Order: sequence, then C-alpha cells, then structure tokens
Amino acid sequence: MVKFANRIQPCDNGLNDIFTYANDPALISFAAGYPNNHLFPQAELKSAFASSLTDSTSLQYSGAAGLKSLRAKIAQHISSPRRTFTAAEILLTQGAQQGLDLTAKLLLDPGDGVVVEAPTYLGALSAFDAYQPTYYEVPLQDDGMDLNVLQKTLMTHHVKFIYTIPDFQNPTGSTLSLPKRQALLRLAQRYDVIILEDSPYRDLRFSGESLPSLASLDTTDHVISLGSFSKILSPGLRLGWLVTTPELLVPLTELKLGNDVQSSTLVMSAIDQYLDQHDLSDHIAKMNQAYAAKMATMLNALDHYLPAAVNFTRPRGGFFIYLTLPADIDTGELLKQVILPQAKVAYVPSASLFPVSHQANGLRLNFTNLDTATIELGVKRLGQILTRVLAQPKYAKL
Repeated sequence: MVKFANRIQPCDNGLNDIFTYANDPALISFAAGYPNNHLFPQAELKSAFASSLTDSTSLQYSGAAGLKSLRAKIAQHISSPRRTFTAAEILLTQGAQQGLDLTAKLLLDPGDGVVVEAPTYLGALSAFDAYQPTYYEVPLQDDGMDLNVLQKTLMTHHVKFIYTIPDFQNPTGSTLSLPKRQALLRLAQRYDVIILEDSPYRDLRFSGESLPSLASLDTTDHVISLGSFSKILSPGLRLGWLVTTPELLVPLTELKLGNDVQSSTLVMSAIDQYLDQHDLSDHIAKMNQAYAAKMATMLNALDHYLPAAVNFTRPRGGFFIYLTLPADIDTGELLKQVILPQAKVAYVPSASLFPVSHQANGLRLNFTNLDTATIELGVKRLGQILTRVLAQPKYAKL
C-alpha cells in the first residue's frame, strides 16, 4: 500500500455532499464562487486568441516572469496617484491561487505561524496546508480584522505572514477600512512580518469609494499582493499576478520556474491583445452593474425570508454574503440532513473556513452566477427551511 507524505491529510470540508445532488435539476447552488458566464467577453477574447495565433511566438516558450507587455498593462491597471507600479515588480501566475502556493513555499517551514482571518478562503488553507503551518485565527469585524487580537498574536507567537483578503473578503464580503490598512502595515513593520494581500475582488466594487491597496500603502517592503483575471475576465484563462519587491520576486520567480516553467504564452498573448483593443474598466463597470443587481436581489430576499435569529453581512461588492446562525447550529450537518434533500439549495458551510476553531454555525452564499429569479427562489426555499428548523428544538444540535 502506498504511504502518502505526512503532510497529506484526509480532508472532509463539508462540500462533498453537494456533489451528490449536483445533477438534480431542482438544485439551486449558492456554493461555488463562479463569475457569471453571460458576462464573459467571449467574442472579444475569441478575436484576441485568433490574433495571437497569427504570430508563432505565442506558441513558444517565454520567460518565467511572464510577457513583459502584459505585465506593464497590469502595472498600469493597479497603479494609483499614491503609487506607480512597474512591470519589473510583477510575476504572472496561474491564477492568484498559484501566488498563494508560491508564497507559502518560499516562506514556510513545518510549524511556522500563519495568521488568517476567521473565517477565511478555503482555497488558501488548501494551498498553505501542504507546508504544514501553525494557524492563528484573528476574528473579523465589520471593518476587517480585529487588530487588537492580531497584535497580541504577533507579540506572543512567531508568525511568518499574515494572510488577508482586504477587499470584499471571501467568505464574508467585509472590507478592511483605511485606518486598519494603515495600522496593519505598522504592525507588519514593527514585528517584521510579511502581509499576503489577496485581492481578486478588488475591482468589483458596487458602491462607495475604492480604498488604496495594501501594496500601494506599503513603504517598508512588507507586502506580497495578488490579483487575478479570473473574476474580471474569465477563470478559464487561469492567469493572475503577484506584486512584490525584487528581494522576494527573484526567488518567487525561480520557484515558479521549477513549478510550471511559465504561464501559457498563448493565454498571456491573447489577454495582452484584448487589453490593447478594449477598455478593461468599461468591461468591469458593466459586470459591476449586473452583479450589483444580483446582490440587491439576494439581500432583499434575505431580509424578507430569513428568521430574525439569522444575521448576514451587507457587502458593497465582491461575490459573497455570509450568514451566521445561532451558535448551536452546525450548518454542515444541516446542509446534509435537511437543506439539500428538502430545500434543494447548496451553500458552503463554515467549519472548514476556520482552520483552528472550526466554527460551524455560519454559511457562505454566492450571488454572481445565478439570475435574479433563481436567487429569489433559492433564498425563499432556504429561509422557509431555516424558519422551521430554528423553531424546532430537536434540530438544536445540527
């Protein structure tokens, strides 16, 4: 019998039960964090790929850092009056997910400390788990991480990096306030710890003013920042970017070279062509208009159908809304035993989003991948079941 490496552990994240019902036409799934298929610029990307294929160099190897002209366009996109970025500060990756893996591979030895928001992105935990870190959870408040808890953690434990999703956090949709961004950077400098800023939803703001990225505020070289085309063009492109200082970018690029040599030259070239011919900001604005309507539909339905004992976040952008049920409810067991078979609704239960405390009374809903009528129907089904469940003591331990 094959013996796996010690770092490989069995994983039951509560999502497998969803796939049992995946082929049920009645299932309404709020589980996957998918962008909406109808909003992909399909015709424009088709033209860009066709144009790229006229040049044979798009089928050849290229440098590990990625196509320089595309890196320059990304640098322009993420620059602001506060800070101008350059192509030399950017590494192209296989989605932002590869940036998570490369950062963990560069910084972590087994047992090293990683601070994460509680709750946090399941995919990040999956990437970090392979390097066997020690996790420290920091609770989330309405305006981001509880920095008092964070400081106590940094004072008492050796932490290699702080993982944060500052813009429309996955799974809660919360946004780190400007004062907290500034304070977080001061803590990183004081305790000499890296901040890993994961911002795939940064451009997806539906209301309010955009806040400066942590990377743009960083003056002491303590930030590695990740972005992605997955949420603003198409996840099938599998192209993201990593921004950091040359001191960190050089070894990260060498790790990428050993990992996959480079991102796809054809995909990089096609996106470069697309950005030459189209205004990305206009495309994002159209997406935000469509997503804002979907989020409003879900929030209105939650207001109307949920029992008073269930609380939920009210984001101003992104992909997700997070529900908190009474403390004695296990939303994973509830999903398996009641919600899937009776309501035919799927969501992401919270236990796997807390790597230490495994808090089980929350759930994540995605609103971007369904039409408004389906969102309304799904929330109605969910609300009806939750109303009944919370009124029956026999379900109190679910």
